[in-house]
Amino acid sequence: MKLLDKDVVYYPGEPREGVRPYCFPREKNSCIERLLTKDETAVASWSYRNNKHAGASTGTLPGAKGLYLAVRSANAVYGVVGICLEDGFLPAFDESILNAMLNEAALALEKEQSTEDKNRARLQIRQEQLRSNLLRSISHDLRTPLTSISGNSGMLMQQGDNLSADQKQKLYEDIYDDSVWLYNLVENLLSVTKIENGSMELKQQPELLEDVISEALSHIRRRLRGHKIQVHLEDEFLMAWMDAKLIMQVIMNIVDNAIKYTPEDSHIDISAKKLGDRIYINIADDGQGIPDDRKEKVFDLFYTGEYQAADGTRSMGVGLSLCRSIVEAHGGKLEVRDNVPKGSCFLFDLKAEDVGGDNFPETAGKA
Repeated sequence: MKLLDKDVVYYPGEPREGVRPYCFPREKNSCIERLLTKDETAVASWSYRNNKHAGASTGTLPGAKGLYLAVRSANAVYGVVGICLEDGFLPAFDESILNAMLNEAALALEKEQSTEDKNRARLQIRQEQLRSNLLRSISHDLRTPLTSISGNSGMLMQQGDNLSADQKQKLYEDIYDDSVWLYNLVENLLSVTKIENGSMELKQQPELLEDVISEALSHIRRRLRGHKIQVHLEDEFLMAWMDAKLIMQVIMNIVDNAIKYTPEDSHIDISAKKLGDRIYINIADDGQGIPDDRKEKVFDLFYTGEYQAADGTRSMGVGLSLCRSIVEAHGGKLEVRDNVPKGSCFLFDLKAEDVGGDNFPETAGKA
């Protein structure tokens, strides 16, 4: 606009009535409103649809107040530039400079469009891979607990009268444990799906960390197999901003992972302390640990590694990937470190509640 000393408008995409373009009026004696009429919009639209120049000083619709130039590449039109011409023409030098600028702009827009198309295709491929992996994993990993539930319930129905009270109780416990495993699996899969399609809503509010940890542990006590869990909080009144249900899912997944991959009678320690405006939660075990070259891989979706769980089951590799996504949605980080002298530590952080403050964390909302 400064180069030409004329009023200029730009339509990103096809000009339509009722859609106001970007306006760049000249500093003095602006007449840009002349380019915003219904007739001028129609000329700009013709230029876009036909990929040609139109309006003043051209052979197409020369009665228009403005000269309209399509911002175009070899394969597409990205917008239209309109220039108010009171004297009826644009000097040849100015027109050549303008065309060169529009060509450069078209190349930049073409590159940006190409990048968006590639990202869209990449996202689509990732979603298809996710669906494929989910179906494959579900068909494989659901078979074992479903078979167990079916077999145990069948035995209770057919031979219940011949079983002792202890035998029945053991079958009931196995059925319950398998059903809880299936429930947690479905919760994880639903959360992964919501995160992948961007529909997860965080319902954050200040929560007492001790209560959240206690509630999470209450859901996995039956699966401890002799594991000893200890909780050490720097302050019993530690409060953090969180979606309690999702953070419970994080704690349950990490602790459940520790139970699966450590021997019976292993120790699991959960600790938390406040540093600045963050609360750091550490979940440590004294198992065999994780090699350095696999520390980041354990957070990959569907990564299960080469280790079989201590109870002989196999994991779908969803839990830790989901945990990292949930923590990051809360504005924190989740990482794994070596425990000393042996084992692993999973450390993540949340925004501490400022007692007496009313500020809601900026990370609240969609994941």
